Amino acid sequence: MNELWIRNRQRRHPVSLGRLREVTRHLLEKELRLESYQLGIQLVGRRTMAEVNEHYLGHEGATDVITFDHAGPGLPLYGELFICPAVAARQGADYRTGTTAELVRYVVHGVLHLRGHDDTSPAPRRRMKRQENRLMRRLRDVFPLSDSMGRG
Repeated sequence: MNELWIRNRQRRHPVSLGRLREVTRHLLEKELRLESYQLGIQLVGRRTMAEVNEHYLGHEGATDVITFDHAGPGLPLYGELFICPAVAARQGADYRTGTTAELVRYVVHGVLHLRGHDDTSPAPRRRMKRQENRLMRRLRDVFPLSDSMGRG
């Protein structure tokens, strides 16, 4: 069973949910070739992200993406991503990548965590970053990741 839902719980940064859904489905089905997945994506504001970060991870402040794996190792992908478009807008400006590309990168990053990748130590972090960059290049080949995703 394939299920993807995206809920926008913030209003400050417009996001095209249809386009984000299209890119995410392509990532899951075409790039990663998942036969079964259940993924929820919550787009939240800074305050909510900071609350989730503090409550579940014990960290202070807002962050870009938080991943909750509901399946566990070896099972089909089943999880939830909390993503903060406000952080994506800031980092997109800082890195000159744009908000849209940052949002997509956060989805890729979270999905890689759900696939078992780890970024808590240097060697696994480098492997994960290489995979993340490879997937971003492949997605850019199919989708224009300009900030048009944030306009509707």
